[in-house]
Amino acid sequence: MTIRLYRARTPGTRNRSISKFEETIKSKPQKKLTYKKNRKYGRNNRGIITNKHRGGGHKRLYRVIDIQRNKENISGKIKTIEYDPNRNAYICLTNYENGEKKYILYPRNSKIGDIIVSGAKSSISIGNTLPLANIPLGTTIHNIEIKPGKGGQLVRAAGTIAKIIAKEGFFVTLRLPSGEIRLISQKCLATIGQIGNIDANNIRIGKAGSKRWLGKRPKVRGVVMNPIDHPHGGGEGKVPIGRKKPLTPWGRAALGIRSRKNHKYSDIYILRRRRK
Repeated sequence: MTIRLYRARTPGTRNRSISKFEETIKSKPQKKLTYKKNRKYGRNNRGIITNKHRGGGHKRLYRVIDIQRNKENISGKIKTIEYDPNRNAYICLTNYENGEKKYILYPRNSKIGDIIVSGAKSSISIGNTLPLANIPLGTTIHNIEIKPGKGGQLVRAAGTIAKIIAKEGFFVTLRLPSGEIRLISQKCLATIGQIGNIDANNIRIGKAGSKRWLGKRPKVRGVVMNPIDHPHGGGEGKVPIGRKKPLTPWGRAALGIRSRKNHKYSDIYILRRRRK
């Protein structure tokens, strides 16, 4: 992926960069694989804001992604590589032998015309989906299931990658992008390779308007609010927060405090916690 830089002709183009979209092609999404998704704008059923800094943004059609990849021994051919406004990863339109068409997450280095297969007897090549039991140690994977048959839930963001580091008994040990090392059943499916669009995090927005197109509203610091609105608020002029440590608007500890609850059911499967 190549990043396109702007010249500073206007304040909005200073320090702005976007993707060149060299890997994708311009094509209209498949009508049968899209639907209108009503956006919540951070409000509940009474219209009260329950999730701050959300609202507005460009209209989007939701693309239905095949994250289960459970078509056993039916090969598919990649027809297009497309931009998806609902995620930072690209997607591929795949035509299967039985006539079905599905969107899948774009594996890095895949090209239009490549053949992908799912099943226990599939080859270890980019884009193929196999059970973890049939994937060799050291292989890089993505779109990993947590429960067999539920569909991929882990490692689906642009540029992410996981690695198989051990196998023992009924479980496989994985190193996830966060640095966490955990056990997952060998029956779970995973796709070979890395997710494409690896430079998604290097793109610089450049101006506030681009954030609004994405449906993100401005954020306000707590120290400039009133005491009724935030624990950091109040005071005369520029003053410290007046607390031992930073707090959220609802009074809970912020900045570096882990929010995962104690004694969660999946604790026994985590061998090493993720990096902070």
